[in-house]
Amino acid sequence: MTERQRQDDAHHLPARDEPRRLRVAIDGPAGAGKGTVARGLAERLGYLLVDTGAIYRAVALAARRASLLWEEEGEIGALAEDLARGGRIALERSPHGVAPDSSAPPPENAPAQSSLGGSGMRVLLDGEDVSSAIRAPEISLGASRVSAIPAVRKALLAMQRQAGAGGGVVLEGRDIGTVVFPDAEVKFFLTAPAEIRAKRRYDELVARGMPVSFEATLSDVLRRDKADSERAVAPLRKADDAILVDSGHRSPQEIIDEMATLVEIRARGG
Repeated sequence: MTERQRQDDAHHLPARDEPRRLRVAIDGPAGAGKGTVARGLAERLGYLLVDTGAIYRAVALAARRASLLWEEEGEIGALAEDLARGGRIALERSPHGVAPDSSAPPPENAPAQSSLGGSGMRVLLDGEDVSSAIRAPEISLGASRVSAIPAVRKALLAMQRQAGAGGGVVLEGRDIGTVVFPDAEVKFFLTAPAEIRAKRRYDELVARGMPVSFEATLSDVLRRDKADSERAVAPLRKADDAILVDSGHRSPQEIIDEMATLVEIRARGG
């Protein structure tokens, strides 16, 4: 082998210290800050962001538009199968890199957003951008109801796994580390006291001009906690190997920095 050939071969070999692109699971209850943290972490790492909760919200919105009751599980299951099979739900990066479903300003000292990192995402239903529509309180509760339907979870599971199969992805939801990717290389469980989570949700809704009260918002949060943790299929719980993170009195940037450091260490085999 000539020296030139050895140089060419070396050029095409992967760098020995090149970090792996991991699957990062972030689970937790409503209002724990998963969306903000997941967006910031994906941007920091240059990973793709997949908000699995948004997929269930899109199913709930489609069910409501079809005038289905939450109790009509058979019809909703069939609808979810049709949505998944027909590719009628799509997640794509926002052209401006900021998730359009949030009208609230970004947190202080949050990482700069760009269309290149994966921090901004639009949710499309039959080609329509429904990123804002799926955040309405009624649809949030509906998402918890439809996510408890076995046929819905089965229909959407393959879509979620396909999105994260190649690694280099941050997935946030409620059963990522326990069901969707139980073998994810890094798992976090993000939580906070219910009152703090309700206050965050209340501030978000008020910023969007929605007529809500804190008491009603807290009631919704507690009701969703109960539904998510007690459902028969894939209930919300911390994976045994997940790292517990309490976001109650910590800034999003502090949590993002901590998570990113750990992911980077594991990506290099640490």
